[in-house]
Amino acid sequence: MTAATIDPYATTPAGGRFLFTLNPLAKFAAPLPPMLVLVFVRDLATPLAFLALAYIVLLAGARLTVRIVLLLAVALPVAALVIGLGMSLWVDASRVDTSVTVVELGGWRLYGGAVLIGMATGIRLAAIVALALVAGLTTNGADLVRASVQQLRVPYRVGYTALAAFRFVPRFGHELDVIRQAHRVRGSHGGRGPFAALARWWGYIVPLLAGAIRHAERVALAMDARAFGAYPDRTERHLVPWRPRDTAFVVAFWIVSAVLLVAFFPWTL
Repeated sequence: MTAATIDPYATTPAGGRFLFTLNPLAKFAAPLPPMLVLVFVRDLATPLAFLALAYIVLLAGARLTVRIVLLLAVALPVAALVIGLGMSLWVDASRVDTSVTVVELGGWRLYGGAVLIGMATGIRLAAIVALALVAGLTTNGADLVRASVQQLRVPYRVGYTALAAFRFVPRFGHELDVIRQAHRVRGSHGGRGPFAALARWWGYIVPLLAGAIRHAERVALAMDARAFGAYPDRTERHLVPWRPRDTAFVVAFWIVSAVLLVAFFPWTL
């Protein structure tokens, strides 16, 4: 294995699942057109079809952890239901089918037409989110930045600076955990209630900011030592190539999306 293919920060492909082997840009490019079209769709069948398509791709190509299963099986359907019911309450009753009354409270009525429109909105949003999860659940930030620099020709000064900032987040989490443990050992800011919690968090801010400044200085010195920004291009230690399978995935996804859109046209209730 050459040095150009080794990356200590890259995540290992999970169990050979095919989504983890694709270029990150392919996973973003494939669902992007149907996501844009779904913004203008108003029926129930089209977003349901794309929701099913996204679930099939995720179940076949992503590693199913407990968190992901709960997200797909519980959180997303419940969110779609809540949004759909909420939107149905805001629909103008004079512009919907009033032949079926779902709920009647005094002089107020919730009609079946309003529920259909609200649920269509909720399912449409769920389908857009599910399509976005195809890339979101199977892509790490480092590979996305590298692919953007290598394929989209994003300036490496922008890309790798964003990557360095992205890696600040887990470091902050680790430092916050260390600070909490240190305060707990010293017995600082004990007690319960909102004021004690506020005092504890106030005690975390200063050491966390100090650690962030020290880390930023070390990163800046490391970038200067490597002549970051001195040349228009840089060699890549970890390559994220665009392979034929990436093209095949994008084209296949677009074809299936086009078939679904044509099949359910005109996309109205």
